[in-house]
Amino acid sequence: MSGAPLSPLLSQVAAMAEAAGQAIMEIYASDFAVEHKDDRSPLTAADLAAQTVIAAGLAALPEVLPVISEEAVACDWEVRRHWQRYWLVDPLDGTREFVKRNGEFTVNIALIDHHRPVLGVVLAPVTGESYVAERGQGACMRTGAAVEWQPIRSRTLANPPVVAGSRSHGGTGEALLEQLLGGTYTALPMGSSLKFCLIARADADVYLRRGPTSEWDTAAAQCVLEEAGGAVLDLEGAPLRYNRGESLLNPEFIAVGDIDIDWTARLAASFAG
Repeated sequence: MSGAPLSPLLSQVAAMAEAAGQAIMEIYASDFAVEHKDDRSPLTAADLAAQTVIAAGLAALPEVLPVISEEAVACDWEVRRHWQRYWLVDPLDGTREFVKRNGEFTVNIALIDHHRPVLGVVLAPVTGESYVAERGQGACMRTGAAVEWQPIRSRTLANPPVVAGSRSHGGTGEALLEQLLGGTYTALPMGSSLKFCLIARADADVYLRRGPTSEWDTAAAQCVLEEAGGAVLDLEGAPLRYNRGESLLNPEFIAVGDIDIDWTARLAASFAG
């Protein structure tokens, strides 16, 4: 993909994410207020501003599809169960990191087709880093809007492995990681879906998530990682899938860069032990 144009759709979605990122940064530079949703997760004007930008952008595309977003009320399962293709959006993933002003938050936009992410865009507004992927076309990144896209690939498992972990959530599963990786590892804390991107660009090897996540937290970055040569698997070794039922929560999962390793066997052995 280096220097080559993205598909028209991927280009449009990448531009959408950048516009949402600009809206987020305007609020990031201000003295913003923080509210809390019913589940006590934080909400800021930046979440809502990015949601507005993305919703308008998706509605203007030639193919208008349903949208599931963290900041919009999801349709009932009786309606959603019939969806083949739809957009899955987190307008600001990592609001806790936004509130802390550490820069580790993203805009996530994914296209889901038959339960799989087939297009994904992850933008880090503070750094300007953008990660994009489309099924069968590979993954690439750039460090700013004026920079050419560069292909990215995950790497063979390092020794010692580098494990990307959550900056603000517990449930890292140290004991399971030691079993899966056969010993010690180096921890690399990071917020939001950037953990997947570290693996996709060969700066980390594994991300294990034992706590709850929502489908919009993972879909865009899963597409990027899969197209970079990695995988996102539930703890039985099956690829993470979307719109599976009434709940929009993911099962616990592991994201990996090296798919030549039999992670299914390692997971089975670890839980059997």
